[in-house]
Amino acid sequence: MLLWLGELIIASWLLSYGAEHLSMRYGAKFVGRTLLSIATTLPEIAIVIYAAADGFYGIAIGAGLGSNLLMMTLGLAVMLLIATTRLSKAPLKGIQVGMFKLDKIFLLATAIVSAALFINGYDFLDGFAFSAFFIAYISMAFLEMRRERKKESFRIIPDAGNSENKHQIIEVNDSGPTERIFDKEMLKSVLAFVAGTIGIVFGAGPFIHSMQGFSLEIGVSAIILAVIISPIAGEMPEKISMMILARKGAAGASIAIANVLGSKILNNTLLLAVAVFGAMYHGGFYTNIELTPILSYQVILVTIVTIIALLPLFFKKEIGLKVGILLAGMYAISLFVQFLLPQEVALH
Repeated sequence: MLLWLGELIIASWLLSYGAEHLSMRYGAKFVGRTLLSIATTLPEIAIVIYAAADGFYGIAIGAGLGSNLLMMTLGLAVMLLIATTRLSKAPLKGIQVGMFKLDKIFLLATAIVSAALFINGYDFLDGFAFSAFFIAYISMAFLEMRRERKKESFRIIPDAGNSENKHQIIEVNDSGPTERIFDKEMLKSVLAFVAGTIGIVFGAGPFIHSMQGFSLEIGVSAIILAVIISPIAGEMPEKISMMILARKGAAGASIAIANVLGSKILNNTLLLAVAVFGAMYHGGFYTNIELTPILSYQVILVTIVTIIALLPLFFKKEIGLKVGILLAGMYAISLFVQFLLPQEVALH
């Protein structure tokens, strides 16, 4: 299992390098929510597809739950630690989170709705519902980005004073002149992104099967392993890109926050839709992913942790190191709770 975990980590690093450089070329908050979130969620999507298509539904759901658990606690904590200390090139006292109202509401809503729908298990109707949530989020993020660009253009251009300044503003928004789009750095980013994607596609299947065998050897539920171990590989692109962005100051930290919130919304929508459709591929159109006792504990734990982690983002305009320490503590407690939960070695 360690061999395939290492392969996924290397592939994830390549994906992160390519995604981060491509995203910096094409914008900030919207890119963090969409392109970077989708790119850094690819390893998790691959793991979930292989698990669900092979009939390991518990592993598929557990991988998504583990991702949310890791990044909403330890992931945000590490990002805050970097952004607010000398680890950053431009340390901040705190990170502004008031601008992410849409993301906070969507993440809270999808966390509660996905948990509620799982009471009767997930079927094809839920798969279509999750897909609709995903499309709605991307559409609303796009519309919000358009509105913000119009406001920014209206506010800045009259004060620019001359056409030269106006031209500079347009260049910033359009990510530079057209002739620079296909430079060497862009080519290198695209190749890294493609190589990382291929590596993830080839490594996800063997990783799932090796985790299945390891679960039987040590007598720990494969679902627990999926919650704890899968995010190490699946979240590697997000963790790497988030740390890189957090070191760049306020603008980079904002993209990192957008990336974390956006990718967790993707987990509660697109990732669950993929799990359902993978199960339908394996067992037929009317396949139901049942809520087993161990999955019920995981869903409750992750939903509670997500809600608690979101509270500072709702009630504070700015979060800093103290919130990061609190979130890191939550992750440590959640890991301890994992091994207190009832174990089941059954994989389906």
